[in-house]
Amino acid sequence: MDERLALRITLFHESGQVRPEVAAFVKDELEALTAEGHTVTEDTAGMLTSHLMMALNRLLDGTPVEGFRTDAQVAAELAGHPEAVARARAVSVRARRELGAALPESEINFLGLHLAVLLGRHSTA
Repeated sequence: MDERLALRITLFHESGQVRPEVAAFVKDELEALTAEGHTVTEDTAGMLTSHLMMALNRLLDGTPVEGFRTDAQVAAELAGHPEAVARARAVSVRARRELGAALPESEINFLGLHLAVLLGRHSTA
């Protein structure tokens, strides 16, 4: 993970926008992607990072997470990226287990779209 992405996480945490456990969870997820050889930078994962931190924090606060309409186009796009969908579901399972925050299906789909972009990029390995 690059310095700018780490700074994004720090700023969200230090400004009080996300709980420390959410920042740590997201950082661990990004570090796992990096360890697998994926390019995890501000440019490749900035939006994914912000979206996941805010969604998890809202869930922990008991605030409903806005629905993301999963229409045929999104479903078709995700069908072409089974590894991203599987990864999104695995993140959701870990979030439920470690944080008590169960991501709704709409958030899993949105996370899957972010991951499809990230996983589709050339790895550093």
